Amino acid sequence: MTITCVIEYEIDPHKKSMFAEYAKNWGQAIPRCGADLVGYFAPHEGSSTRAYGIYHVESLAAYETYRQRLAADPLGRQNYEFAQRERFLRNESRTFLKLVSSG
Repeated sequence: MTITCVIEYEIDPHKKSMFAEYAKNWGQAIPRCGADLVGYFAPHEGSSTRAYGIYHVESLAAYETYRQRLAADPLGRQNYEFAQRERFLRNESRTFLKLVSSG
């Protein structure tokens, strides 16, 4: 069974370009560390502060292994530090979902 992780971000609307750089970095690091990245999504219309990151992992155990790899990855560490330093993320939450429909 595959689990989908949806990360919901509240971002500073004046720092959207920083979020775009952050997302681009994860686009390299996340697949390298073992998750199947669907993508990162930034505000376009409607809310100017909601953004999302979506990826798949095989299980919660695989998620834990992936998070360890991501924390040890040089680009992963740099990206965490970038977000802390520049403070463009106001809030972040994760939801783990499983597919219950098919077709």
